[in-house]
Amino acid sequence: MQIDGQVAIVTGGASGLGEGTAKELADAGARVAVWDIQEDKGMAVANAVGGVFCKCDVTSEDSVIAALGETREALGKARILVNCAGTGVAVKTTSRGVAHPLDQFERIIKINLIGTFNCLRLASTDMVDLEPLEHGERGVIINTASVAAFDGQVGQAAYSASKGGIVGMTLPVARDLADKGVRVCTIAPGIFETPLLGTLPDDVRASLAASVPFPKKLGIPSEFAQLARQIAENVMLNGETIRLDGAIRMAPR
Repeated sequence: MQIDGQVAIVTGGASGLGEGTAKELADAGARVAVWDIQEDKGMAVANAVGGVFCKCDVTSEDSVIAALGETREALGKARILVNCAGTGVAVKTTSRGVAHPLDQFERIIKINLIGTFNCLRLASTDMVDLEPLEHGERGVIINTASVAAFDGQVGQAAYSASKGGIVGMTLPVARDLADKGVRVCTIAPGIFETPLLGTLPDDVRASLAASVPFPKKLGIPSEFAQLARQIAENVMLNGETIRLDGAIRMAPR
């Protein structure tokens, strides 16, 4: 797909991987809608990329429908959706006689997994009505998983389950949408610079960077964004989950 001139939606676009992706797609000529629950940050990113901001709770059907309407009104129907909205929690299945709170597990599944599916099901319904481009392509959806989908660490039961669900639905959703000309891929990043990681002490961050086989550094949002752009541009990438992790395999702790 030629990104220039296309409409792109980036969920979680106010910070981290989403912010980096919004900037990369805008640099490629896309008209970008930044979806997030963080209004001030989201508006700042949207202004920086010459796009629009839509306040959106990805877990809510009504909120996503409204954000799609706002995007459509301001920019047109989107051919590109990048799902970056997500969060995490570190809680053991049971610890010191206390079971993992069920509401915390449900919250992570709802935001990360159900939120991703909620956005892609509604956005793809818009995409299939678009005129086909070269090779019959109408759109592309890029989801964000994590290496935790494969190498979940201690305390990551909820997070790993949510990201594993995203990996697991990538191929069937791609198959669902194949005859409609909409591609679906997932990126599974390793240890990346995010707002959450930024709260850690410098020595902890250095230790994390040293654990990456090569290159021995933390990933940065622009590297994630570069891969998202390449997926959008390469029509043969479909139904695939790509690890972006410097060859790391996470230890139990």
